[in-house]
Amino acid sequence: MAEPEYIVESECGTTEEEKSSSASSEVVIGIDIGTSQCSVAVWNGSEVELLKNTRNQPLIRFDVPVDNDIPLGEVNYHLSHKHERLSGASILNMKRLIGRVDTDRVVRASKNFPFLVQTLEMGVRPFIAALVNNVWKSTTPEEVLALYLAELRIMAESKLKRPVKDVVLCIPVSFSRFQLTQIERACTIAGLHVLRLMPEPAAVALLYAQQQQHMLRDNTGRVSKRIALVFNMGAGYCDVAVAGIDGGVTEIKALLGSEIGGEDFLQNMMRHLLPSFDKLDIKSMGLLRVAIQEAIHELSFQESVQIDVDLGHGSRLCKEVKREEFEEVNEYIFFKSGILIVQCMHDADVDVEDLTDVIVVGGCSCIPKIRKLVENLCEREIYQGMNPLTAAVYGTALEGALTSVIDDPLGDVDLLTSQVTTLGIGIRANRSEFVPVIPRNTTMPVHKEMIFTTVKDNQTEALIVVYEGEPEMEDENHLLGYFKITGIPPALKGVPEINVGMDINASNELSVLARLILPGSRHPLVPVMELKMPTVDDGHSCCAEVLARAYGPTLDSMIVRRKNHSI
Repeated sequence: MAEPEYIVESECGTTEEEKSSSASSEVVIGIDIGTSQCSVAVWNGSEVELLKNTRNQPLIRFDVPVDNDIPLGEVNYHLSHKHERLSGASILNMKRLIGRVDTDRVVRASKNFPFLVQTLEMGVRPFIAALVNNVWKSTTPEEVLALYLAELRIMAESKLKRPVKDVVLCIPVSFSRFQLTQIERACTIAGLHVLRLMPEPAAVALLYAQQQQHMLRDNTGRVSKRIALVFNMGAGYCDVAVAGIDGGVTEIKALLGSEIGGEDFLQNMMRHLLPSFDKLDIKSMGLLRVAIQEAIHELSFQESVQIDVDLGHGSRLCKEVKREEFEEVNEYIFFKSGILIVQCMHDADVDVEDLTDVIVVGGCSCIPKIRKLVENLCEREIYQGMNPLTAAVYGTALEGALTSVIDDPLGDVDLLTSQVTTLGIGIRANRSEFVPVIPRNTTMPVHKEMIFTTVKDNQTEALIVVYEGEPEMEDENHLLGYFKITGIPPALKGVPEINVGMDINASNELSVLARLILPGSRHPLVPVMELKMPTVDDGHSCCAEVLARAYGPTLDSMIVRRKNHSI
């Protein structure tokens, strides 16, 4: 079947008045890049409009088929059968691989995907390959994402009949800053300018706030105060947020996320039903994935399902699976999901009695065990006021309207959202500990300072190594960069004071500064030093390797330790 062509209107047919109007009001689209499917929406002046592809689909599968060496994108491309996309010639689930190194647990688990995931197990970017005419054609996750985003941009331009440049994307809470950088890089390649990267549950909370403006206005014209918990589980990630809504202002009180989702349900069931599944060839692996994906979906609406799939080479899987069996096999995922909910409420300093509504969204929102788990923990029935599959993209479209100059006479987008940091940011101190300077769930923009000092007598140099994450041990966190302070006057350990300051602006851009001050002096002894993150040579080296190669065994002797007071 031939690929349908887009027809994009030329500017030659527009009047000068239309050009002026277009130039003065740039359209901003919202994109929800899911692990298995994507969607695009835009504020049309009165409401959010969900854009559809040429096959009239609002939810677009995130697959990139490769045909004759050319990646085609799945936005409009049609495969004759769903099994064809799982035979090695199509690349999928890229959101699980973006910005990760080949030693990452998620990357290792991705070797069971129905295409080739190449790793060297040395902390470099993985390469992926599709099978085209019996030859493996290699690419990278970032290149695949850029291609797909370009397809989405073209689709939006065709529907809106105007150029599209600006975008708001929603991203998982657990994404590191390097992953966010890779997302922005892919957008740039695709011809898109990122106005904001928005945590997925925060986007849902914004949609909820707008709905409350329409539904819950009292006599004073203000929306009554509400507190909502948002639980979002898709194919690749699980995020939780607690948000307070008051008069059109959405305050994100806490965010928490983890790399669990529908893909984990799938792989657990594949391993349970066929322990040797990782020895299957690509085609058989694809057939097994399709059969079990369908079974998991059907188990959301019935108590049991029959799986019968011919895997080829004389092998066949024929088995009845009960919902109870599915829940037992995935008991740990449900347990971890519950931990996220409890921890997020604790971080937000919110009790169950404080919650007004509980919102469950994402591709896994229809799983009965998930819904029951959330309802039991929150002691509330699930909010029914939004589509769980499109809530996030609606929120990004609203955020896009807020960041642009729009005509809003009715005040439908008279909204404001305050965001928080999704991960802690700090430095390596006390030999190998991670000391957060800006804790997780700190409202942005923010400026924080903390005082550190030397670890040995007459230490003349100090290395400031910046990490992002939560664990106490620095090597379990994301290394962001480092710099060295030199010229520290000889003194006893603990005497010099090194002031480390961190700034995060409203766009989530991070700046790190450090200065050395001797006791009794109000002025820095050395100039302020700003963090210079080493360039990451994709596929060959990474920041951690650069650091280890530069300092090796002397690293601990150059690290600082925290003093007992902060600013």
